[in-house]
Amino acid sequence: MLAATLAALVALVLALMAVTRIGVVMIERRHPPAGVIVAANGTDMHLVRIPAGADADLPPIVFLHGASGNLHDAMTIHADRLRGRADLVFVDRPGHGWSSRGPAANALPDGQAATLAAMLDELGIEKAIIVGHSFGGAIAASFALNHPDKTVGTVFLAPVSHPWPGGISWYYTLTAIPVVGWLFSETLALPGGWWRAEGGTACVFAPNRPTPDYADRTHLDLLFRPAHFRANASDVASLYDYVTEVSPRYREIETPSVIITGDKDTIVLPSIHSKGLARDLQDAELVRIHNLGHKPDHVVPDLVVAALESVAGRDRDLQALARQAEARLAADAFGPLDRCLDSEEIRKEVEAAGYRLE
Repeated sequence: MLAATLAALVALVLALMAVTRIGVVMIERRHPPAGVIVAANGTDMHLVRIPAGADADLPPIVFLHGASGNLHDAMTIHADRLRGRADLVFVDRPGHGWSSRGPAANALPDGQAATLAAMLDELGIEKAIIVGHSFGGAIAASFALNHPDKTVGTVFLAPVSHPWPGGISWYYTLTAIPVVGWLFSETLALPGGWWRAEGGTACVFAPNRPTPDYADRTHLDLLFRPAHFRANASDVASLYDYVTEVSPRYREIETPSVIITGDKDTIVLPSIHSKGLARDLQDAELVRIHNLGHKPDHVVPDLVVAALESVAGRDRDLQALARQAEARLAADAFGPLDRCLDSEEIRKEVEAAGYRLE
């Protein structure tokens, strides 16, 4: 009986691994590399570079995606909007999309920022505005902190930056465990990811309506490939300890910043992260938008462009533009906002920190 049960279990595991391998082939055929590979700091960095036009009025801009993402997340919204105005670089962070993971240091934001700096050297870009969404915000902060000579300024979009209550989702913790995490990513991550994609996207955007065909346009299912899934989990699993150690140094950052956040963001709590950055940075403007969720890059892209202009030194009234965006978003009530916190335990810890969903 025991032998038969073990045999059935092994057969199930092998079947799931086969499904995953077939799924990976399908995903990679559907979403091949869109740009070029640049070797930097021992890492093969996949990026799309759109050169500045003859009448460019902004410095080079580098876009960093968040957890679970890739370069298409920003590129699908901002490439055409900014085309010609600046040298645009959309990049897969190490281990994500079509970039290799590279050396062990790339498991932390400081390592990814160092790889980004080396990549800019390879591209011949001396200084740039760094745009970081969500997890990318921690890397953007590290870049400004450790590579100020390469930083024109920073635009933070719903950034992660400080220690937070509530921990991380269970699948990040599980995937980061040696052996067990490998087995999970090679068997269940891909079918589970396909099953959760729509609900997860709704939570990321809530209370705003997701960008049409978001998952397909942003090549979201590249995440469900085992190596990408493990790199993403490793990033997230180590983030709390990293920001706990590094956030007291943010006051050293002197380059200008704009922080755009929504008060209905249940993924990265603005009362902890965005307000914390505004408090700690020497030269930062906080732009807080009522009824905006975790995707300012997609929901208020014109405000993002204005923030880039502001960081570049142009006079833009970002607060007035934010009020205009609020008027447009006032009636948004899409997605399960009240169900987007992962567990009752996290909800209680978040509420104890003073955050409310109302």
